[in-house]
Amino acid sequence: MKKFEFLEHTADVKFRAFGKSLEKAFENSALAMVKTMTENKIKKRIKKEIRVKGKDFENLLYNFLEEILFIMDTESFVLASIRKIKIDKKNFELKAEILGDASSRYEFHLDVKAITYNEMFVHEEKKNWITQVVLDV
Repeated sequence: MKKFEFLEHTADVKFRAFGKSLEKAFENSALAMVKTMTENKIKKRIKKEIRVKGKDFENLLYNFLEEILFIMDTESFVLASIRKIKIDKKNFELKAEILGDASSRYEFHLDVKAITYNEMFVHEEKKNWITQVVLDV
């Protein structure tokens, strides 16, 4: 199963991410977002813990990606991988350990301004999870 794919969009970046679990689909969504910004292989030198809540799966995904983007902007951090991601599906809560590095060590070719709800979805299909996100660049 592929992790993610980029789709046609007129002005912004649109992708779908996949996973055998909801957690894996969310993880692959975050990796797709980083891939839009840099082609570099990011080293795992810094570890951070994040927690986010949502009202539904789409809101949880939005808040998760927004938190990663916020950390990138405010702490000069770039994501390499996600470990120990756990989603409470009843209460729409996510906690994860993220690994990455100082963004000053890498070259970026695109700046993600914001996550959008435009065309966003999170759903299960044939025991696999799919997310779709449009990023404002």
